[in-house]
Amino acid sequence: MFVEITVIDGNVEKAIKVLKRKLQQEGLFREMKQRKFYEKPSIKRKRKEKEAQRRLRKKQRAMKRFN
Repeated sequence: MFVEITVIDGNVEKAIKVLKRKLQQEGLFREMKQRKFYEKPSIKRKRKEKEAQRRLRKKQRAMKRFN
């Protein structure tokens, strides 16, 4: 995973904001929080199933808007 951010006109603060936004969109902060402690395989499987259900519901809601 390589993320490249360019600093324009010496505006480092804006570049840091862009970097944070990109990392958050990729889910890096969420993954770091999850890896902080050991997660049992059974709990990990349940979490992934729940996330998949949430993604599916979100996709279905988006499709309802276009119909």
